[in-house]
Amino acid sequence: MAEKSFYDALGVSKDASENDIKKAYRKLVRKYHPDVSKAKDADEKIAEINNAYETLRDPEKRAQYDAMQANPFAGGFGGAGAGGFGGAGGQGGYRWEDIKDQFGEGAPFGSGSFRFDDIFSAFGAGKGGARSSRQSAQPGFEGFDHFGGAFADAGPAPGQDQHAEINVSLDSVYNGDDYSIKLNVPTRQADGTVSQEQKTLKIKIPKGITEGKQIRLSGQGAASYGGGKNGDLFLKVMIKHEDNIRLEGADVYQTVNIAPWEAALGEKININTPAGTFGITIPKNSKSGSHLRVKGKGIPAKEAGDLYLTLNIVNPEISTEAQEKAYAALKQSFADISIQR
Repeated sequence: MAEKSFYDALGVSKDASENDIKKAYRKLVRKYHPDVSKAKDADEKIAEINNAYETLRDPEKRAQYDAMQANPFAGGFGGAGAGGFGGAGGQGGYRWEDIKDQFGEGAPFGSGSFRFDDIFSAFGAGKGGARSSRQSAQPGFEGFDHFGGAFADAGPAPGQDQHAEINVSLDSVYNGDDYSIKLNVPTRQADGTVSQEQKTLKIKIPKGITEGKQIRLSGQGAASYGGGKNGDLFLKVMIKHEDNIRLEGADVYQTVNIAPWEAALGEKININTPAGTFGITIPKNSKSGSHLRVKGKGIPAKEAGDLYLTLNIVNPEISTEAQEKAYAALKQSFADISIQR
């Protein structure tokens, strides 16, 4: 029996949208990922799913695949493991089992009308898709000049790109830093099988990178199931910071606690910020919740952000009789002040 189609492998219809294909792929990857699934054939399922998705996610490859499915000579080669789209087939991407299903084991093979090199040349033998000059002379193979060559020339599909998150400190973002991370990644072995291996990768955190940006590591994604190049690894940057800080792009907002007299009298104080320790002058009669802007002291991106200091007036607790009297004297001093509530 011929293998099931790429659409069957993903459980979608032939007219499925790109979004439907992506959703189906993600659902199946979550189900059969070797780190999660207990199924004995999880590795084979993942290979089948990735192979199908690599073709159907690309509009050009999908159109070629659909055309190949519609061609009567190509019907036996539309399976989810067909090497023409990055499967685990022979050198040219096709396996004897596929050809046997298409043409049968009897005549014309038994009669000697065709030879194996003629058959494989018709479908684009070799990694470069080279075809024998005898191809056009074989009856019934003329139509494969386009289809066989196109798919063979395309070469094996690359591995899947992988996406992960990396948590970095705000200090690393201000100054740049080196990180090491450990990841379990699918790796293609010499015998063609794919296994999970732990890799330690050294990551350079660029100075001034903002949250949500991605760092691309070329060739550190999933291995190709068809012998192509590895995919890439994309690391989404998430920035760790103190609770009194929030980020908006390259701008940094920091809450600063001040005493009532500092707010009332307008004093100069030293504060610790991600940009370093420096002095600021609190404007006289400042209110809690007001902002002070320190230009250029935000994240040093290509266009440096600003640092916004949000003032928070903190009333000290009374712990001595003298302090209680001081508050009473303060109350008496402002007896004629009316506060709106």
